[in-house]
Amino acid sequence: MANINTRQWQVSRRHVLRGLGATIALPLLDCMKPVAARAAAPSKPANDPQRSVFIYVPNGVNTLTWQIQNAGKAYKLTAPMKSLEKHRDAITPISGLHHPMVLGKHHNCDKVWLTGANVPADGGAFRNTVSADQLMAEVQGVHTRFSSLEIAITGGSLAWSREGIQLPAERRPRTIFDRLFGVEKGGKELVRRRLNRRASVLDAVLADAKRFKQGIGQDDRTKLDEYLTAVRDVEVRTQRAESWLDVPKPKVDPKLAAHLSRNIATTEAGDYYRTIYDLMVLALRTDMTRVITCMTGSESNGLAIPEIGVVQTRHELSHHNGDPEQLRRLTQTDTFLIEQFSYFLDQLNQYREGDKTLLDTTQVLWGSGMAYGHSHGNANLPLILAGGKSLGIKHGQHIDFNLPKIKQYDMTDAKGHYRICSRPIDSDARLSNLLLTMAQRVGVETESFQDSVRTLGELG
Repeated sequence: MANINTRQWQVSRRHVLRGLGATIALPLLDCMKPVAARAAAPSKPANDPQRSVFIYVPNGVNTLTWQIQNAGKAYKLTAPMKSLEKHRDAITPISGLHHPMVLGKHHNCDKVWLTGANVPADGGAFRNTVSADQLMAEVQGVHTRFSSLEIAITGGSLAWSREGIQLPAERRPRTIFDRLFGVEKGGKELVRRRLNRRASVLDAVLADAKRFKQGIGQDDRTKLDEYLTAVRDVEVRTQRAESWLDVPKPKVDPKLAAHLSRNIATTEAGDYYRTIYDLMVLALRTDMTRVITCMTGSESNGLAIPEIGVVQTRHELSHHNGDPEQLRRLTQTDTFLIEQFSYFLDQLNQYREGDKTLLDTTQVLWGSGMAYGHSHGNANLPLILAGGKSLGIKHGQHIDFNLPKIKQYDMTDAKGHYRICSRPIDSDARLSNLLLTMAQRVGVETESFQDSVRTLGELG
């Protein structure tokens, strides 16, 4: 037996799993750590397609002009939301929800919007968890070529795997179009050979891992199993891609294809947003995917909108320090973003599938993981749920979890918005409740999601 003091038992971190000339580096296991460091470390097919879309807006909104003042069916849309009036019967503005585990951690708002993962209060190491959209993709993705589609106008992806790994997002319209509808580079047979080789490599790697597991401790086996889950996920996606090679992609009208695959500068924000939304609609109506996430920007990386006279980024505007002109521009950008969202709903509503519209079969959540950027408030998140009539969602009201407790809003000054945005009024009114409700509507069999305490029966 090796003497522990000589550390002959240790495995080098350079050890890798090998297969057909390819290598995959191992994660840091206990048996690779110095002794001192180790001691210190503590689906069923649906009759109708069931679709889900998530659209993220960074840095919250200008709550002073955004907040709807009354709940129920007789609510009045505020000025930034006026373009949604025509969709009143297909939307539900929601006030008062929060992610209680991420209060004050504004730089992680976009990362945990769909995961609700616990961000350590002491600023320690953070590992994300699976996002709600990926739970939906596991159920609905078996019917489509792409289990999910991740898009980011700026910033990163909203989607996170079961291993807490952020999935890559596509940014340019042309890249998105080519991935969805383009011809495989090199032809189908070349792609098939690449996929077959990848599958062979993964088989060899997994066999090597099985042998490696026999010589390590139980804790390391657990870590290795978690790590190899990601490898197996690649294997599944490889098999999936190969199985779809012989299924022709939908043919897109040449004029539409040319329009959607243009090179567009992000400075042309309106055209850029609408083109992205058009691509999302096309992906849904051709049933290429049933789950889409779209990050319009992270907390530190939101677009300026020069076409409406706003040259500052959204982050700059949100830190207005009470400047009336900055506040006016922030409301301008809120209005602009809602107008683009209204356009997206227009397109979903125009496309019919039998007696239903695409909007009827698609639940859409628009919102932010921050309430008000200036104060970094993470309560009273701005959220709008739209569509999903055939999923049993009932609209036409403003659901407000604040008003039963505060009776009325006082938004005459900064203190008024701070009281509702800095800490939750109702501690049980959690965004995870809404995400759980949405997941169940598309066939995810679970009774809880992160810190959820119930589903939202208010949605019907």
